[in-house]
Order: sequence, then C-alpha cells, then structure tokens
Amino acid sequence: MIELQPGKYRRSIVRLWRYVGIGIGLVILYIVAVSLNFFWLFGGMPDLKTLENPKSEEASELISEDGKSLGKYFFENRTPIEIGQISPNLLEALLATEDARFVNHSGIDPRSLLRVVKGIVSGNASSGGGSTLTQQVAKNLFQTRSEKFRGVLGYIPLVRTVISKTKEWILAITLERKYTKQEILQMYLNTVSFGNNTYGIKVAAKTYFNKAAWDLNVNEAALLVGMLQNPTLYNPLRFPTNTLNRRNTVLSQMAKYDYIPADKLELYRAKPLGLNFTVDSHNTGLAPYFRESMRNYLKSWVKLYNEEHDENLDLYTSGLKIYTTIDSRMQQYEEQSLHDHMKQQQKLFDAHWKGRNPWIDAHGKEIPGFVDRAVRMSPHFVSLKNDLGEKKAWEIMRKPVKMKVFSWEGEKVITMSPVDSIKYYKRLLRSGMMSMDPRNGHIKAWVGGIDFKYLKYDHVKQGKRQPGSTFKPFVYVSGLDKSFLTPCDHVTDAPVYFPAENGAPAWSPHNSNNKYSYQSLSLRQALGKSVNTVSAYIMKMVRPKTVVEYAHKLGITSKLEEKPSLCLGISDVSVYEMVSAYCSFANGGHRTDPMTVLRIEDRYGNILQEFYQKQNQELSENMAYNMLYLMRGAVEDPGGTAARLKQYGVTEGNEIAAKTGTTSNYSDGWFMGMTQNLVTGIWVGGEDRSIHFRTIELGQGGRMAMPAWGLFMQKVYNDQTLTDYRKGPFIKPDNYVLDCGGVATDSTDTYIPPSRSNDEGVLF
Repeated sequence: MIELQPGKYRRSIVRLWRYVGIGIGLVILYIVAVSLNFFWLFGGMPDLKTLENPKSEEASELISEDGKSLGKYFFENRTPIEIGQISPNLLEALLATEDARFVNHSGIDPRSLLRVVKGIVSGNASSGGGSTLTQQVAKNLFQTRSEKFRGVLGYIPLVRTVISKTKEWILAITLERKYTKQEILQMYLNTVSFGNNTYGIKVAAKTYFNKAAWDLNVNEAALLVGMLQNPTLYNPLRFPTNTLNRRNTVLSQMAKYDYIPADKLELYRAKPLGLNFTVDSHNTGLAPYFRESMRNYLKSWVKLYNEEHDENLDLYTSGLKIYTTIDSRMQQYEEQSLHDHMKQQQKLFDAHWKGRNPWIDAHGKEIPGFVDRAVRMSPHFVSLKNDLGEKKAWEIMRKPVKMKVFSWEGEKVITMSPVDSIKYYKRLLRSGMMSMDPRNGHIKAWVGGIDFKYLKYDHVKQGKRQPGSTFKPFVYVSGLDKSFLTPCDHVTDAPVYFPAENGAPAWSPHNSNNKYSYQSLSLRQALGKSVNTVSAYIMKMVRPKTVVEYAHKLGITSKLEEKPSLCLGISDVSVYEMVSAYCSFANGGHRTDPMTVLRIEDRYGNILQEFYQKQNQELSENMAYNMLYLMRGAVEDPGGTAARLKQYGVTEGNEIAAKTGTTSNYSDGWFMGMTQNLVTGIWVGGEDRSIHFRTIELGQGGRMAMPAWGLFMQKVYNDQTLTDYRKGPFIKPDNYVLDCGGVATDSTDTYIPPSRSNDEGVLF
C-alpha cells in the first residue's frame, strides 16, 4: 500500500481521491439502481429473454403462389434483410457517418462522449452526437424512451433524458456481449426509419430507388444514410436541397475514411439525387381488392390462433408470411384486361348518355332527387350533418374545392364541389372479375373494381347483383339430374304461363327480343341462345324449390327467392359465388370450396398452418359433362351468345363452355367462361341499378362483360410459362355416351339430336 508523504498538498490529494472514490461509487450505485429500477424511480428494463430474442415490428406479407409479393399489412412498413444482402457501399457510408470506431468500441465510445461534453461546454452544438450504433439499436429495438419503461423520475424532462441514455449504455454493453458486430449492424439497418412510413433498409431501397438493397450505388447509399439523422428534414421529396447537401456531407465522410477515392469525391457530389420513388401502400401493388378482402379473414385467423396456442401474434407487426393461391401473372393479366375493356365501355357509356344524366326509372325518365338522396347517404355528408347541422353541411357539400379524382386518363386534379364529385362517380361503370382453378379451388386472380384507391367497394365478394341468364345452368341441371329431361331433348320456344300462386301474381316470361320463334330447339341451342321460354319450361317441371336446392349445393350461398322468375336470375348473388358454383361443372361434379391461402408462416419460416382443399361430389361426372356439352353451344353453335369469342383467338383447338347474362333494363351484364382448368366470372354495371345502357346492342352481357374474358384468356394463352392453363378439351368421363332417341354417340359432340314436332315440344 502506498502512503502519501507529509507535505503541503497531502490533505488536498487525499480529499480529491476520496471525492473520486465517492463519485465512482455513486455512479456504480446509480447504474445498479437504474438496472434494478430502485423504488420504481427509473422504470423497467428489457429482461434477458427479450435481449436474447429482440423483436421489432415487421409487416406481414401476402405472397403469390409463384413467389411474388402482393402487398403487406403494416403499421410500420418494415421487412428484415440479412447483412449479406446489403450493399457494401451502404455499410461503408453508415460507418463513416454514424460510428467510425464501431468495430473497436464495446458499445460506448469514450471519444464521442468527450466530444459531446466539449461541445456542450464550448457551446458548439454541431460537434456531433455521442450515441454509437449499438446504443441506437438499443433505443430503436427496445423502445427505452417509451411509456412502458418510464419510472417516477421519467416525467422530469432533463432527468428523463439522462435515465434513457443510461439505459441505452447498459443495453449497448449487453448487446455487444451477446451479438457480433455484423448482427448489431443488421439489427440497426432493419429497425431505423427512413421517413414516409418506410422502416429498414430493404424497404427504403425499394421505396426510394425501386431496387434491392444489394444494388445500391455509392450516391444512393449516401442519400439513405444521410436521411437517418433526420428523416423529415432530409426527406428528398419535400426538401431535395437539404437532402442533396446532407448526401454530399456523407460522401465527404466516406472520402475522409478512404471508402471512396478523394479525387472522385467531386464527381460523386455533382450527381443528382436520382430518385425512383415507389411508395408501398395499401392502395398500390397487385390485387388490392383481394388484399383488402383477406384482411378481416386474416385478423380472425390470428385471433383464433392466439387463443388456441396461447400466442400473441399480430397481423400488422408479427411479420407473418401468407402464401396465397393468387398467380401474379394471371392477376396482372386480369387487371390489365378489365382495365382496357372498362375504359372502352366507359367511352361508349359517356357517348350513349351525352347531354343527359344516366339515372333513369323503368320508363326512361330521369329520377327526380336522385343526386340529393345520394348526397344524404354519403358518409361525408352524414359526418358534417352530425357535427355542424344540415344547413352548414349542404353549404360545404356545394362549395367547389380542388380535389384529386380517378379518370381513365389517370389521376387528375380538378376543382368541383363534393356534390359534383358524387355525380361524377355515379356516371362511372363498375366491374368485378375472378378466376378459379376448378380442380383444387385455388383462386388465381381477383379484381374487385376499376380503381381501388378511389373505389374500394369489392364487386367480387362484397357486391351482389342479379345474375340474369348466367343462372340458367342451375335450372337446366335440375331438370337433367331429376330425369325430367335428357341432353338430347328438344323444347319449343313458345309462351309459358305460371298461374298466380301463394300471393304471387301470374307470370309469363318474354325473350330478350320480345318474340317467340315457335321453333323446336335442342337444350344446347336453347341455352346457347339464352332462350327465356325454355328456362321457364324447365322451371315449371322441376319447381323453384328444386332449383334453389341445386344452386345451393353447387356453391351459391346467397338467399334465393323460390318463385318462377328465378329461372331468369332475379336473386342477387356475387361473382365469387357464381365462379365457385360453375367450378362444379368443370370439376366433374365436385363442389370445391374456393381457396385463397396455402399456408401461413411466422417471421422465422416456421409453418403455423397449412390449408387444404375441401371437395364434395354433388353431381355425377356424366351429369357435369352434360352441362359442359350444353354450355359449349354458346361458343360453338350458330347464334350462340358467346360466338364473338372467336375474334380473340381463344377458341381454336380449345373447348369453352360459357354463359352470358343480362338483367332487366340492362342494369347488369355478366359473363361466365369455363375452360378445362380455369373458370372466370365477370360482372359489369352501374353503382345503382338505375344507371345502365338503354339498348340490348350495348347493354347485353356479351358486350358489357364478355370481351374482358377474351382479352384475359388471350394473355393467359400467350404466356408459355402458364403451363397448367393451355388450350384443350374438357376431360370426358370414362365410357361417356350420349344416347339420343335410340341413336348412341360417344362424346365427339358433333351429334345433333333429331328434331321433335312442335306438338311434342309444347307441353303447356
């Protein structure tokens, strides 16, 4: 032990050492007190388990069956990435700017701390920060400054900052002991914010430059690293000059630490920002209507999974990987096809109604007060009325303001009143389209409308409208399966009368041209030409209740009215239901429930649940093939309502079973198209049933809806990578024989049954 010699300064030196010892002791005591949250003064700290398994909020992602990202569910748009997938340019820019001695310190950098203290004493606020990357990881990952970890003293402003810094020092040292430097860098780059609801370097590279993190060049890396100091101030969209200056500062730091040659610094600094901004939002990307439809289902699935497994998953923060049945190629083709078709339909509609409002009653007269009623039902008006009263609400609704609106030429900014905007959108035709593989129930494409950003109502599953003649196959299959008819039978196109019954008035349907041919038609001809009287004839034989039973067991889930006019499709159904039910015909009589999800994994790739198809045999294979044979008449036979499909090049070397549908006053246009491995349904119409074309030439399903199917299948067949969806015949059941009046034929389908006399055809 060394003793100080007696002298003039002995007492001062002893006192100094005593103060130093007391100070060190108090610091140690303070650190221990913060670690243990002494008397709840300092707030808690993340426990050891949390430190060993740190978690940050991570977006859950929908992935197509062919491995493409469809979109995400998130509060913070974040997708993690491995350190090996990040460009060295970015790592070098980060170290040069944020923590030059990162590889040497153990979580705390004394030199940086001294620089900060010196800056505070000298009043030089620009001397830089003292937080190391490891401390920033501690702050970002464990939210040390949140209410969760705030103690009694945490409500005193300056004291709160000191306590938070202390916790970050403690956590930084702990992290350095438990993780390698590369792991800490990876955690940092996966947690930091880059503004515009962009978190983590993978999402930032995609958002600002539309490229992978590995492909970032020096200037792009410097820009992103520069944003980290203040993502708002250095937002390149709002403050490009600030961002440019900050980027150049980062480039200077890179030159200072020899990451880039000093003689090339000015070349780098002279380059523009070079942004390619592609924001990732719920309104953008493929299949937005599908993603929105899946949201509530997935939230319910997460809730049930948590209850059954005592977990705490969250759709928006747990980083789930949801592998769907959607094929990104087919989804893109369907979106493009419907877009191109609807753009043309809107031109026809606008020309058709030029100079007039399209909301009319059954007599063709404009509906009085239509717009006022629409305004009163709008959520915006209801909210204004509740807050300000009706008079003020109308004043606001009639006041012109600058707004963005959807148009077929692209989003545009115009000045109009909210009332005028409602009138503007009422004039737009709407649509829904869905495709499904009948073999396994996989939904391959889902387009719920013309533009999700402005028109979020989903016309695939959410919307329901009268299917018109596309409902007729359920009437035909009821008659065939109950043995009232055979596929070879003929029926005369003549009036059919239903007497008044159960309070319902007497009814007799008309054909679309309001005429009767009195010709004897085969069932294939009648269905192919969509003759209403023949459907009524079959309905009278089998009764409405039987038709309802068959429609429901094949896949229709909506309530159906048990009345004779159901044979013409008067009950509202969705595109989703119709496609599902038609798949029973294309799948050998097996009803297959629509599938949207294949499996769900957690963020680490562990499978949480796999999903499997559910099938049930509802028709015999022969009966299902009979229906395909009948519905092929619409495409192959003269006068068929879908004969125009030949112009799209999809019929040659192919078998297509199809049905068009048109409702009263042409309010709804439908088309259902089936090939051996794909069933698609399309609906087109106005938001309100009173908005429609006025002529059958424009308003029939074969014009309003069918061309979208032709365009879609054209793209599918042109894509040679879609090997499961090629042209070809329907699969015939083994030993299938069509026996018509003693004349047997195999299913070459060229056989035309012999005509019956009119006396045989008319049974009423």
